[in-house]
Amino acid sequence: MVLLEAKSLGRAVNARILVQDVNFTLRRGEVLAITGPSGAGKSSLLRLLNRLDEPTSGTVYFASEDYRKIEPRELRRRVGMVTQRPYLFPGTVAGNLNFGPQQCGETLKRVALEQLLEQVGLGGFADRDVANLSGGEAQRVSLARTLANQPEVVLLDEPTSSLDEASRGEVEALLLRVVRERDLTCAIVTHDAVQAMRVAQRTLVMNVGRVVRDGPTAEVLHA
Repeated sequence: MVLLEAKSLGRAVNARILVQDVNFTLRRGEVLAITGPSGAGKSSLLRLLNRLDEPTSGTVYFASEDYRKIEPRELRRRVGMVTQRPYLFPGTVAGNLNFGPQQCGETLKRVALEQLLEQVGLGGFADRDVANLSGGEAQRVSLARTLANQPEVVLLDEPTSSLDEASRGEVEALLLRVVRERDLTCAIVTHDAVQAMRVAQRTLVMNVGRVVRDGPTAEVLHA
């Protein structure tokens, strides 16, 4: 089943084209890598997929519905994002995980919160102050905060690139495990072709705002 579809998607700012005429589909349970050189438009494309930025041409269909008809807060709950650098709210880990559910008038039960933290390798961290977390721990909290909204799609913008080598491997392994356990649909921006080979069945290669290749990862990256 196609869960997300970009049709003629583009964005320009002050006559500068960031993304141009992008078309692709993302099927339920698929992991898609988006790669290409610096400045190719990878992160700009990702931000369009849940309307963190607005397209200036084309649109995205989410579960066959034009996403412009979905209230942005609801869209971002269903299409969550983990950014390159974890931007956590001041306070506790538990407070960060409860932020999304509280926007819908809900609060995570303590058992559910602890289970979520266990899943990302942070059991017992609920009452920790986020100011005292390492980079790898903060990125895990960022992932858990996104998962707390029970998203149908997760967008990952170079989620390991700002980490040291040891933390990078740990977070990548964690992402792969969580994706498998939850059967998540993901799009991950990465500048690392080797990482794309490890994590994604399919890859888009971008250059100058356009998709120049799209296909099975091994075929695309060895082309």
